[in-house]
This record gives sequence, C-alpha cells and structure tokens, in this order.
Amino acid sequence: MFTGIVRELGVIVEADAAGGGLDLVVHAPETAVRTGVGDSVAVNGVCLTATAIEAGAMSFHAVPETIGRSTLGSVSVDDHVNVEPALRAGEELGGHYVQGHVDAVGVIQSVEAEGEGLRVFVEAPPEVLRYCVAKGSVTVDGVSLTVAELAEDAFAVALVPHTLAATTLSDLEPGRPVNLEADVLAKYVERLISR
Repeated sequence: MFTGIVRELGVIVEADAAGGGLDLVVHAPETAVRTGVGDSVAVNGVCLTATAIEAGAMSFHAVPETIGRSTLGSVSVDDHVNVEPALRAGEELGGHYVQGHVDAVGVIQSVEAEGEGLRVFVEAPPEVLRYCVAKGSVTVDGVSLTVAELAEDAFAVALVPHTLAATTLSDLEPGRPVNLEADVLAKYVERLISR
C-alpha cells in the first residue's frame, strides 16, 4: 500500500528485456537504504518487488502483465522516475490509499500554465473515468492528485509548484503516456452497491 506522495526522484540505471518482462535497476539512495529484498516499492506508480539492493540502487523484475498494463516497458537508462516506498504501519497518510496496481495508461491532452502551477488534462479510458469525481483522488505516474475538472474523455488536475519540483510531472507534455490508478475506495463502494 502506498499514499501517492513521492519520496524521491530515482534514475533508471539499467533496463533490460528479460523473459517477456523487464529487469530494472533504479538508483534512489534514500529509498534503497530503507528497503530490503522482497519489499514493495512504487516506481512511477507501479508496485514492484525489490530483488536486490546495492550501492543506493534497487533491482526489480517487471513481468509481462506489468509491462502490458503500464508505461514501464518504455523506460530507458537515465530516465527519472517517481519512487515511493511502501507505507509502514503508523506512518502518516499524506495522499490517499494507492495500491500500485495501474488501471490503465492515459495520455496527456494538454498542459497549461495556471498561476505558479500547471493545469493538465489527461485523456483516460472509461474504466478510469467512471471512478473520477470532482475533488476526488486519482494517481498519475504514482502521484496522488485531486481531480480539478471532468470532461467527457478526460480529467484535469492542478499541479502546484511543490509537486512540479518533487516529481517527474514537471516534464509532462501533450501526447505523453502516463500510468493511471483510480481511487480503490470508489471501486469497493461500486462493488458493495452492485450487490
């Protein structure tokens, strides 16, 4: 379980195709020091299991299912990624409950300056949009954000200066694919009501 509060910008130091999946090594020393083999770490919003820790870097293997449902298959060496260690009992929940289970890949529609921040429209498939509500939570590339506006095929988020400085979202541009995770609480409510 995660919160969508990015703790560190990591750097991809290795990305090698392996058995239909991908072997990744991410340099993120602040996260690596508190991570053990077998621990979960969110990388751009994707929950991965650490297979080795060495010299401030963590190794992971992303299986074909993960590659098919996220943008991880397109990362390259030297790319920056949003990194968050798993939430530990007793830690502050600063964002919202995030599983690290990407629901779909969205595409950035537009990026517009808004005060000192940005307003970003993200085109999303119906299976994500059905759970989006104004002022509700959504995760974009592992970052917990508030839905600022809804459109027929997209939602907007307002990015504040801190988020732009602390995450990869400052690099967003139209056409870029991003990992999306809808609020899991909305899914549970839907399931309970449908019964």
